[in-house]
Amino acid sequence: MAFFGLFRVSRRLLRSSVSATPSSSFAVLQSQHKSLSNPVTTHYSNPFTKCYPLCNYNYQVWSKGKELHQDKFLGGVGWNYRLVGGISSSSSSIMEGKPKKDDEEKSDGVKKASWIDLYLPEEVRGYAKLARLDKPIGTWLLAWPCMWSIALAADPGSLPSFKYMALFGCGALLLRGAGCTINDLLDQDIDTKVDRTRLRPIASGLLTPFQGIQFLGLQLLLGLGILLQLNNYSRVLGASSLLLVFSYPLMKRFTFWPQAFLGLTINWGALLGWTAVKGNIEPAIVLPLYLSGVCWTLVYDTIYAHQDKEDDVKVGVKSTALRFGDNTKLWLTGFGTASMGCLALSGLSADLGWQYYASLAAASGQLGWQIGTADLSSGPDCSRKFVSNKWFGAIIFSGVVLGRSFQ
Repeated sequence: MAFFGLFRVSRRLLRSSVSATPSSSFAVLQSQHKSLSNPVTTHYSNPFTKCYPLCNYNYQVWSKGKELHQDKFLGGVGWNYRLVGGISSSSSSIMEGKPKKDDEEKSDGVKKASWIDLYLPEEVRGYAKLARLDKPIGTWLLAWPCMWSIALAADPGSLPSFKYMALFGCGALLLRGAGCTINDLLDQDIDTKVDRTRLRPIASGLLTPFQGIQFLGLQLLLGLGILLQLNNYSRVLGASSLLLVFSYPLMKRFTFWPQAFLGLTINWGALLGWTAVKGNIEPAIVLPLYLSGVCWTLVYDTIYAHQDKEDDVKVGVKSTALRFGDNTKLWLTGFGTASMGCLALSGLSADLGWQYYASLAAASGQLGWQIGTADLSSGPDCSRKFVSNKWFGAIIFSGVVLGRSFQ
């Protein structure tokens, strides 16, 4: 009888220990929240994988829902995510503690948590994501033409004005955020149908359209404060760019050339930077610089558009990626050549030193590398090539500064 009693006690202990394992706890959590929709699977390293090598813990981050704390299962680790736990049994990636690269690229709706999720209060996360603060490449692409123009406007043997570079840097951050807000307000019906955009704050319901309009008003008000620091000529020129800013998001509905309209919009700073410093426009210098930026935009944004070409066909919107099709790289080579030619013409008109043309050679190599190696059937590769354009802009800027400083 004593042996039989000991056996029953041991069975109870074993049953309680099994029910306390991480896998069952996460399974219970998953079953309780299976009614949620639109998950985004995010992979984190987990201390449990050291103890249980046959399990890989994947968390699903949600745009909306009750906030659950991981410290409930990790003994006090305060990762404050809105998540639901799940378990994957992919054996090869489990041993490495991370998913396969191919799996990351092929999975739909996969999105890793950004610094916004980690460090900002929950009340402002939606607005930060609406302004794309976690994706600074757009700000770089807007700021570089401004910096080129400001550097060109510097006196021979001088460095560009740090005051104007600071003003235009802040302006680029605000205007880029405002442009993204306008885009998301106008495209919310389209964003819900595209895998890459369906979790944007307005499309996902994290923010309401009215909240987006309020945030847009704040961004434009702050941008006006920066514009008022410039001369009257620049104020008028800067305010006129709003027509392009508001109309660009609609172009994909009517034309296969929305990337050209983006080029006209995002490179407006090439005109504005010079006028802010000089108080006038020098067409021989500024217009080739502006056109070079437009052609550059057609290169990088066409590569970017290849990420969404299948969804664009389903939704019924247009892009240069669809227009160029299999001839995309031929078209991009032409636009890249035109961009470098216009940059050279602008430098000749400004009488820049040889250092500028050395930078053009380096930038041509970088642009040629993008076009030549881009895998237009791979979304992640198109995204990497797109992001690399911040270095193209930096190369041109350094060349203008050196060419002007040693003039």
